[in-house]
Amino acid sequence: MVDLVSQYQKIKPAIDSAIMNVIENAQFINGPEVVGFQKELEEYLGVKHVIPCANGTDALQIALMALGLKPGDEVITPSFTYIATTEVMALLGLKPVFVEVDKDTFCMDPAVIEAAITANTKALVPVHLYGQAANMDEIMKIAKKHNLFVVEDNAQAIGSDYYHSDGSVSKTGTIGDIGCTSFFPSKNLGCYGDGGAICTNNDALAATMRMVANHGQSERYYHDIVGCNSRLDSIQAAVLRIKLRELDGYVLARRKVADHYDGFFAQFPGIKTPIRGKESKHVFHQYTLTLNGIDRDALNAFLATKDVPSMIYYPVPAHKQKMFASFGSSDTVLPVTDWLTQRVISLPIHTEMEQEQLDYICSSVTEFISSNVSN
Repeated sequence: MVDLVSQYQKIKPAIDSAIMNVIENAQFINGPEVVGFQKELEEYLGVKHVIPCANGTDALQIALMALGLKPGDEVITPSFTYIATTEVMALLGLKPVFVEVDKDTFCMDPAVIEAAITANTKALVPVHLYGQAANMDEIMKIAKKHNLFVVEDNAQAIGSDYYHSDGSVSKTGTIGDIGCTSFFPSKNLGCYGDGGAICTNNDALAATMRMVANHGQSERYYHDIVGCNSRLDSIQAAVLRIKLRELDGYVLARRKVADHYDGFFAQFPGIKTPIRGKESKHVFHQYTLTLNGIDRDALNAFLATKDVPSMIYYPVPAHKQKMFASFGSSDTVLPVTDWLTQRVISLPIHTEMEQEQLDYICSSVTEFISSNVSN
């Protein structure tokens, strides 16, 4: 699905030098590379505070811990997402309240949020899925009306611009109270291991999150709150500093691949290509088709025989996962989510794709459709 080896070869001298510099200076924890990356990411995102951490899941957990939520408090979030979004809620004793997504954008549908709000609702966690931004203007209006926190899961959409109705522009992840992201290697901005970050424009929340990520201390050996140990190591920060400079170029490369796919698959009425909402710039962490009248699982299996990687993100929505059975989530009715889980399939998309690869992938899909129509 990604070609990290070829990507590395293009930036090899800079990466190798940065990594060796960390090793030679032996400043492996909270060294100057971490501080430098933090400042550079703050500048790129246009946000006051970035708190680097160990991974994207930790970022979400630290964000929710910093809000002072209590066990039993409800958090509204989509079920159509990677499990980390909701897993951290259960870990903290919070109750995830699953709502529907928009059929076109795959993101949380603002139209259904208010009906899910109760006296126990404390926060909204929208997910910018596949690189497409949720409708943040509407989500923020609802949050303000009901005095709710907003935590953006921006793990799949870093680098995306959001165009507000008033004409201003923000980076996704900087619009709500807190934004969380992951630097998992396959992400648009990925390191060479695990990594994550949290961002906010709120000084008090930033201070609390720094404490939470550092064993609950602001002064060494004085622990004021219960925290955890979540750090971005210096080698990963060094890699990310190099790749951050390439991020906008990576986004352009992904969008070019998406343009090719869009044009090619327009000929097939049973294939719906990703919607590019007018509110934001899609950064295509994944290129996800929605199939109608085409056997998704059979296509997935066929592509495997052609050595074409494809993935189903996600075959089982969160509300149907066993881990949430105790929350009564299995009784939740989400027809759009269920419909999508049976029909979505993601094709390879990355920064190093060549025309020959694209042509082969497209012809393989065509071969499957043609053979099934003829039969």
